[in-house]
Amino acid sequence: MPNVNVREMKAADLMRKGVETIASGATAADALRKMRQAKVSSLIVDRRNKDDAYGLLTKADIVTKVIEAGPKRRNLSGTKVFQIMSKPLITVPPGLAAKYCIRVMKKAGVSRVPVFDGKQIVGILSVSDIFNRS
Repeated sequence: MPNVNVREMKAADLMRKGVETIASGATAADALRKMRQAKVSSLIVDRRNKDDAYGLLTKADIVTKVIEAGPKRRNLSGTKVFQIMSKPLITVPPGLAAKYCIRVMKKAGVSRVPVFDGKQIVGILSVSDIFNRS
């Protein structure tokens, strides 16, 4: 894209569509298996109902909260996604400029944010998605 200022591009232009989801009652082992099959490092955790909030589960969550948890180490097959996911999510709207998306991520201390159109999650945007377009 010649002469395109990535900072001004919208989240919808940079996001990855077709996000992978998982049920909150699935196990960490199920989540890890799904991440490997889909070749992704995070999953959106589905809402239990329309009034519930979405969650996010990353490979880092599984590693730090299950595998490397020291004396509080959990079992992958015995740990439910809802026990280790991040919730509620920090999201951005599809029309938000990349420079503001980066600010949101930096302030929240996260490297990816779901893109939420007010009704559903339509994609996910990571620092890498923005960086790779620069």
